[in-house]
Amino acid sequence: MQQIMIPAPQARVCADAIRLLAADAVEQANSGHPGLPMGAADCAFALWGNFLNFNPEDPRWANRDRFILSAGHGSMLLYSLLHLFGFDLPLEELKNFRQWGSKTPGHPEFGHTGGVEVTTGPLGQGFANGVGMAIATRMAAERFNTPEFSPISNTVYALVGDGDLQEGISYEAAALAGHLKLGNLVYIYDDNGITIEGKTDLAWSEDIIGRFTACGWHVQKVDGHDCEQIIDAIAAAKTETGRPSIIIATTHIAYGSPAKQGSSGAHGSPLGKDELVATRANLGWEHEAFEIPKSVRDLCAQRVANLKIGYAAWQKGFEAWRALNPEKALLWDQMWNKPLPANLAEELIATVAGKDGATRSLSGAILQKVAALIPALAGGSADLAPSNNSDIKGAASVQADSFGGRNLHFGIREHAMGAVINGMSLYGCFIPYGATFLVFSDYCRPSVRLSALMNQQALYIFTHDSFFVGEDGPTHQPIEHVASLRMIPGLQVIRPADGLETAMAWVAALESKQGPTALILTRQKLPVIARPSNFDKSDALKGGYVVSSPEGKADAVIMASGSEVHVAVEAAALLASSGVNLRIVSVPCMEQFMAQPQSYRDSVLQPGVPRIAFEAGRSESWGRLLGCDGLFIGIEHFGASAPAEILAVQFGFTAPQVAERIRTFLKK
Repeated sequence: MQQIMIPAPQARVCADAIRLLAADAVEQANSGHPGLPMGAADCAFALWGNFLNFNPEDPRWANRDRFILSAGHGSMLLYSLLHLFGFDLPLEELKNFRQWGSKTPGHPEFGHTGGVEVTTGPLGQGFANGVGMAIATRMAAERFNTPEFSPISNTVYALVGDGDLQEGISYEAAALAGHLKLGNLVYIYDDNGITIEGKTDLAWSEDIIGRFTACGWHVQKVDGHDCEQIIDAIAAAKTETGRPSIIIATTHIAYGSPAKQGSSGAHGSPLGKDELVATRANLGWEHEAFEIPKSVRDLCAQRVANLKIGYAAWQKGFEAWRALNPEKALLWDQMWNKPLPANLAEELIATVAGKDGATRSLSGAILQKVAALIPALAGGSADLAPSNNSDIKGAASVQADSFGGRNLHFGIREHAMGAVINGMSLYGCFIPYGATFLVFSDYCRPSVRLSALMNQQALYIFTHDSFFVGEDGPTHQPIEHVASLRMIPGLQVIRPADGLETAMAWVAALESKQGPTALILTRQKLPVIARPSNFDKSDALKGGYVVSSPEGKADAVIMASGSEVHVAVEAAALLASSGVNLRIVSVPCMEQFMAQPQSYRDSVLQPGVPRIAFEAGRSESWGRLLGCDGLFIGIEHFGASAPAEILAVQFGFTAPQVAERIRTFLKK
């Protein structure tokens, strides 16, 4: 039996403190979810009080254990733990739960509250993020650990609920974790049998033990209110290093509440003042609202003091390790700090200079150079690497028996892929990327959105970017997807037109350390865009720039992205022969362009000149640049199955057709 650091009777008092802190905060806010924190308090305190390795004074310590509250609606559980164990979260912040400007928002937010490892709330995301963190841990350990010292030895823990396990993303992530035998992953499932609508058996009768056993997990079942059972189960999970572990902890939602324990009414509503009084009496809790007994504070403080001893020992060992392993120490600094070469743009441009081709192929060549220059880069595809050109050539695959490689195989699991690379990015040691066809970005959109919400440097390689996919037909031809991705705040969406723009797109993605990037790449070959001899390559990083322009004021400005830029160039040449002079503007990244000063945007778009936008997609995202009077040439319907060159004619995307549309527009 695992030695109990905090005896069960004292642990129960600490758990009760968490229960009442959560209930009091929700009551004061008149908003929130008291049921889960009250039911899961015993499990959470058993973990934090006996196993979790951390230092509240260094919440970003590389070797800390990660704790994810995947069931993020129970946020007061995490806030109570952070407060009790000495993180920078004063009691006043708990009293301001869910209020403007507080550090205790309704769901945990990474970067907003110290000690919160990941933004959770959309169910199942935290479950999959943890898988990404566990993969990153194993990959980092393979690179840095030596027989004398292991700078990476952390475990990834999560508390998950019924909602997490019902969401499809958890199925995807659990299967991947089992396949990779992530023995450094330990999840506690708060099995309280309640969802918002009532008991879980209204819509769920799954054999959870059978499901996770089939996925290759180590499964245990315990009474979630029995401290010793919980501790023994976590200890056994820690011992099981060949499989991920899940502990099914049977609990009562709103434990201790005489009228609401075990009911759906406690899921998302305050207990009520009278019920809070009754709960205090039922638990024998004689303290006022937000009052924490000295015995609880002392126990938590002693636990932190013991953890700091281990932290100091790690720091001492780490310094000795650095001295003995200068090459590994250099790699450590490169991977954790992620410096970029000063000549990155020149290196990447040289890789594809003067070459035509599909931008997916050009990106694949650039990827090889990036991998050679930046050891933190790692990633893979949702079973489409040969089509996405997303493998790092010469690098090994990450598999259960070897985590030293850089190529990940996510299987056909786009949703989990996005969440896994978020977890890898949050872990801190990698610049991760995931790849699939653009049309399947729908499957990972919730994870992409959270990349942006958490300001994480995650790279999404989306290829086969338009109806020019051709014969595969409308199911595989993205129409609305680029416009849809541009709607996500904080996501940098880049659709390059040729090799130079593709190289600069990678530069922008690597420089964007506080947010994700989506690279939108073609299947079909594209020519090199002719630019003026004095063209400043850094202008491609401004999101929009002049490709060519007549002397003086143009008759119209045509803006285009990606595969439509060269068609715009051809259409402009046709119009020039009849006296219509166009300024051609490439807009690879609308977000970057809109972030430029108004003076720069005006210098590119020439205010007062008619504007045209041309893109193989829907029009919505171009409104800010077109205004009310501009012309959009695109596609507002689904595609069709036919060769790409036939579709170009049928949908009006040839240079003569575009020229005629512009000529008619300018006559109005």
